[in-house]
Amino acid sequence: MASLKRVVRHSFSLVLLALVALAGCSSRDPEQQTSDSRPTVLTSFTVLADLARNVAGDRLHVRSIVKPGAEIHGYQPTPSDIERASSADLIVENGLGLELWFRRFTAAAGDVPTLTLAEGMQPLLITEDAYAGKPNPHAWMSPQRTMHYVDRLVDAFSDLDPAGAEQFAANAAVYKAELQQLDHDLRDALQTIPPERRLLVTCEGAFSYLAQDYGFEEAYLWPVNAESQVTPKRMARLIATVRERDIPTIYCESTVSDKAQREVATAAGARFGGSFYVDSLSEADGPAPSLLELQRHNMDLIRSGLLEVQR
Repeated sequence: MASLKRVVRHSFSLVLLALVALAGCSSRDPEQQTSDSRPTVLTSFTVLADLARNVAGDRLHVRSIVKPGAEIHGYQPTPSDIERASSADLIVENGLGLELWFRRFTAAAGDVPTLTLAEGMQPLLITEDAYAGKPNPHAWMSPQRTMHYVDRLVDAFSDLDPAGAEQFAANAAVYKAELQQLDHDLRDALQTIPPERRLLVTCEGAFSYLAQDYGFEEAYLWPVNAESQVTPKRMARLIATVRERDIPTIYCESTVSDKAQREVATAAGARFGGSFYVDSLSEADGPAPSLLELQRHNMDLIRSGLLEVQR
């Protein structure tokens, strides 16, 4: 089995290298060759692109590899993704095992500097199933921890564009004040929910950091979307938890199917309360076009489902 995995990894790397050749490997992103001379920052997914834009302002060109609505954990890079990466000035990832494809992707892209935003952070560990003992990668779901991401971006962008260092620091200060306000608003809103109802039941175990910050627990169908297999044992366990705790509303996430979670709701006598945004922002006209709006969208779903719904 181990040798088979090595063969698969090697084959994947060869495919990525072949895709680079097919893509043409231009010296700059074709969309930026004639109109934009700013350094290009490529982030692994949309949430990080939003953070990077808030810090960069207009001094850097920021793009996301993964498009809005796409699942990040098991994403398969395209030839155009690799072409963009090969001509980027900096590639930014979350880390903590979120982007399972990232190392092979950057190796195929060539000698491009990378930044891991969660580096230096003490993560929360997953406690159940096959991922037990591994870090939970969803640290950006805590506004306080997101500030660590912002500080890392300021340092990296100042190295990339030293003339913009003061602007990056000023932009970060403004954005961190917004994160502080978000933290305050989340704390006030979520504390209105009775303690016995402070259990977030979701498809993915993506709320560990938020739960720790605001005095919640969590229960889920799978620990991370990379392992989104619904077994009878997992469903039965979650149904029993919802019944025993008398939780009125349960949820899923926008990047995965909610079919199994709706079945859990029906079996447990609970309401399906909608989908959180976690691993992806929405399109610009959707409910979560930025991280701040993502958090407020989720907060509204939690309050309406756990505070206002009566059993």
